[in-house]
Amino acid sequence: MKSMALRTRQRTVFLLNKYLTGDSIDYNQIIDIIIPLFVDQAFLVLMSLLNTAMVSSAGVAAVSAVSMVDSLNIFLVNVFIAVATGGTVIVAQFKGSGNMKMVSKTATQAISAVTIFSLLLGALVIVFHSQMLTLLFGKAEADVMQNARIYLIGSCLSYPFIAIFQAVTGALRGVGETKPCLNLSLLLNLSNTVLNVLLIIVFHLGVEGLIIATIAARLLGMAASLLYIIKYNDTIHFKIRNAIHFDFSILKKVMFIGLPFAAEQIFFNGGKLLTQTFIVTLGTLAMTANAIGGSVTLLFQIGPNAIGIALVTVVGQCIGRKNIQDARKFTKSLMGLSSILFVVTSLILLPFFPLLMKLFHTPDEIVPTIFTLIVVSAIAQPLLWPISFNMPAALRAAGDSNFTSVASLLSMWLLRVVLGYLLGITFGFGIIGVWVAMIIEWGVRGTIFVWRFKGKKWYAHKLV
Repeated sequence: MKSMALRTRQRTVFLLNKYLTGDSIDYNQIIDIIIPLFVDQAFLVLMSLLNTAMVSSAGVAAVSAVSMVDSLNIFLVNVFIAVATGGTVIVAQFKGSGNMKMVSKTATQAISAVTIFSLLLGALVIVFHSQMLTLLFGKAEADVMQNARIYLIGSCLSYPFIAIFQAVTGALRGVGETKPCLNLSLLLNLSNTVLNVLLIIVFHLGVEGLIIATIAARLLGMAASLLYIIKYNDTIHFKIRNAIHFDFSILKKVMFIGLPFAAEQIFFNGGKLLTQTFIVTLGTLAMTANAIGGSVTLLFQIGPNAIGIALVTVVGQCIGRKNIQDARKFTKSLMGLSSILFVVTSLILLPFFPLLMKLFHTPDEIVPTIFTLIVVSAIAQPLLWPISFNMPAALRAAGDSNFTSVASLLSMWLLRVVLGYLLGITFGFGIIGVWVAMIIEWGVRGTIFVWRFKGKKWYAHKLV
């Protein structure tokens, strides 16, 4: 028995050394980066799942409104998260090169830039919220639109809080300090969930309760993250007086990565938003099926999402050390791990599908549709999701932001939007047609990224 356990351990160590150890980083460091990210992503998704389930208790109008506005929220929030990602990449590369003074300066400037972006964006959306909702979702039912207005304005008020939180945790991830990120994320998400239970389930405040909980939790998360990097972190050395002075040479590097990624997020999520407008025309039940199906598929993506975030740190530090061989090796290994995680997660979660439907108070008539969406995704994700989402994270960490952004935009608008409309609306396949178009787009986009990765141009950028 002991000898068998010993052989298993030796075999595991051999595989970890073979695929996750190089000159730049060893497997222990990579595991230390991934595990907190995995736990963080698990809590994020589970909290989102529970929040959607709690809101669904207020009826299909509430869950449809939240789903509708969340598609717009993702579109907007990802703009300043993209800028934060630019900071993560540059921080990781400076960390890899050993220049800790520039790590501190870059992190500080990234936090300043993201704060300004979020304030401007939130104010702009509040001023024009009614016009935006009418333009995008004018065909939605009246009670859905009323809930959507409340939720959108409340979300905008929380933008600066979540923006600063994301910029801080992004900088910490860049230097490989993912455990503090996990602790901060747990604080934010657990407080959000506790407040949701109190305000939605106990006091029956519906969408208003969801908004109050979101603002309070994000404010707490921002305060805790700033307190940590001001008083307790020895790597970033953040000082508020340095944050109010702009260093344009550093901001230029951050924006070289961040702005193309922000433009990609605007147009990429704009395509997803336009797809959401197709779904509105299919009716409230189709919107509900899409919302619940999307929430469930996020469970499958917990591990691969964590790996995608880790790739920015790992590849960024390899590029900072000028070690292209390690950057290639770790990208391939971690993408392979993503595919394995998809298969394992599918085998674990699919038997619990009926239980998940009860959790969401799902109307009986849309359960078969949701099951079809989940099964189709479970088949496609191990093959197509890593090359479509993990691969561009690695390319971007090397500074190849322009190419990844252009490729993503073209595939989104030429395939997912156009094909989604044709399959979902023109040919009458409904929500299933929209999802099939999305999966086809994953495959095409991923193929483009694999082709780029095989060449040399993706790591030719000189950032640090």
